[in-house]
Amino acid sequence: MKIGIAAATTLLLSTACAATTYPVTVTDMDGQKITLQKEPQHVILQDGRDVMALALLDRQNPFQRVVAWNNLPKKQDTQTWDLLKQRWPQAASIVDMGFNDQGQVNLESVLAKQPDMMIAQLRAKPALTQSGVLATLKNLHIPVLFLDDELHPKENTLKSVKVLGTVLNREAEAKAYADFYQQRWEMLQQKIAQVQHKPTVFIEPIAGNSDNCCFTHGHNGWGALVEAVGGKNIGSALLPGSSGFVSLEKIIAMKPDVYIMTGSKRPNSNVLPFGYGASQTDVTATFNRLQSRTGLEQIEPVKQKRVYGVYHHFYNHPYNIIGMEILAKDLYPEAFRDLDPTADYHHIVTHFTGLPDAPVILSTP
Repeated sequence: MKIGIAAATTLLLSTACAATTYPVTVTDMDGQKITLQKEPQHVILQDGRDVMALALLDRQNPFQRVVAWNNLPKKQDTQTWDLLKQRWPQAASIVDMGFNDQGQVNLESVLAKQPDMMIAQLRAKPALTQSGVLATLKNLHIPVLFLDDELHPKENTLKSVKVLGTVLNREAEAKAYADFYQQRWEMLQQKIAQVQHKPTVFIEPIAGNSDNCCFTHGHNGWGALVEAVGGKNIGSALLPGSSGFVSLEKIIAMKPDVYIMTGSKRPNSNVLPFGYGASQTDVTATFNRLQSRTGLEQIEPVKQKRVYGVYHHFYNHPYNIIGMEILAKDLYPEAFRDLDPTADYHHIVTHFTGLPDAPVILSTP
């Protein structure tokens, strides 16, 4: 007897892992041990983009536990936000607390929702500490679980998925995605190891968001993803911190082999409008205009037509394996000529989430 894909997946998930037994103690990405007496049901998201991680675990409704969040999709990725609120209309009524990396938030409105856990990105810990948010939550016995998809994505992405799966009683779902992720990661590494020349790369996140050239990431974020696929990231060599601006003259002097720009659909129309509902005509027009900015014609990859574009938000959630696949194609076009990152993204959506499988543009051709 044949079993449908959805039914087979449900059967596998129900038998592959036992349910989490509470109380449970886990170690988060900050190295702190957290003991939870029961399954969290009222969660705060310090970084609203972590709803995409929840989509891998609470597949029927990633908002079912969220009582307050920083709605970054609405601010930075409007097409994804439209998709999310159409699929789960209750998302629009969840308290948007405006939580940011400086820790600014009206805690009173959040605490009124009686949260039993906060999920936060590790990069935000210093600001949350300085602002007193962590101390307040500790005094109220509300645990804070730190995840990390950005500071050390190669090391921490899968660990973050697994610890979140344990905490939320979604271990089977976490393992299913982790197995897929690991398989794709090993494929990338095996092929990259066979390539002799590892290119020097300049990556410009949110290209066009500023009149100044050129913003970039160091050893974290997109810089870390470039390094994960073997590239020599210029930002890592030049920046003292996690991100900042590099002069055009410095970029030219570093002689990059590849130039990459990231973007997403947002209120700022100057940015590459990658993502759901993107128009190839708009993407191409913006891509060509950004390459024509003053001085960029002096950069060798612009001359050699080795400039690429990629959807910005692959750097900050567990779908970053697709960002790495796109980078691998850009850096090693011959070795990865048959790789189809967009098909792999649709595989994630259809096999591991309840997200609509909508048309999406994730990179330049």
